[in-house]
Amino acid sequence: MAEPGQTPSGMIDLDEAYREAKIDLLLDELNRDLVGLVPVKTRIREIAALLLVARLRERAGLDTGRPSLHMSFTGRPGTGKTTVAMRMAKILHHLGYVRKGHLVVATRDDLVGQYVGHTAPKTKEMLKKAMGGVLFIDEAYYLYRPENERDYGQEAIEMLLQAMENQRDDFVVILAGYRERMDTFFQANPGFHSRVAQHIDFPDYSLPELMEIAELMVGQQRYSFDESSRQAFQEYLVHRVEQPHFANARSVRNALDRIKLRQANRLVRQGGSISLDELTRIDEADIRASRVFTSGIGAGHTTDGGLPTT
Repeated sequence: MAEPGQTPSGMIDLDEAYREAKIDLLLDELNRDLVGLVPVKTRIREIAALLLVARLRERAGLDTGRPSLHMSFTGRPGTGKTTVAMRMAKILHHLGYVRKGHLVVATRDDLVGQYVGHTAPKTKEMLKKAMGGVLFIDEAYYLYRPENERDYGQEAIEMLLQAMENQRDDFVVILAGYRERMDTFFQANPGFHSRVAQHIDFPDYSLPELMEIAELMVGQQRYSFDESSRQAFQEYLVHRVEQPHFANARSVRNALDRIKLRQANRLVRQGGSISLDELTRIDEADIRASRVFTSGIGAGHTTDGGLPTT
């Protein structure tokens, strides 16, 4: 009986193998979920092709080493790293590299304990949850705190490295964070660097892309801009990207949440009867009430996702 993707004549049908792995469907989902990020999407497609060919070579009995699957995603918050990690987990599952294809998101607090004997059980529990899928460690550099002699992060690191080596046939780690900090982290932890083969950098969104993201979010939530409010939000973005703690799509989402709050309060204060159009429309005033339009705003005056107001 022929293997998947293999014809009775012994020829390998790459198109059939690609379809069976549902790679195009997953990449289409990624395109729908995320605006822009062309270099990232191209790289994910290339990695998927590499994994597919490696799997076909293995099925054909060709001597080949298992591709290194552990990855590093670098970029600022809100650039889609977690979303891409979810799609990558599904691709790995459909190609047979992991059993389940689920994503487990962890931070330092999920892995590192606060006293002797606390770290090992915490790290083991997260590893157990991630087996058969992908463990996504956000801001991975916080695992390593050399300035604190009594820090327990090194214990978690050693356990992670052991799992990345010994369970690599059914377990993938994706380390994520700011690029500069991740570079420093890899220099200080060569064990991670030697096990991570795929490094993908996520660029910041351009202003037109941020506006496209805003339009998509507004439409999905059954709101709408009019011409003046659309122009106001474009101006808002110009100001906001220059402020500290800007987090790309996350900041756009947080800004829209505050705009909806202002819109709701305006309508309630207005009272009386309103039309469906008024219920869904975002007005220019709802946007220009943001303090980013106030002259002389300082770094301490932004609140974007718990950080300094939109």
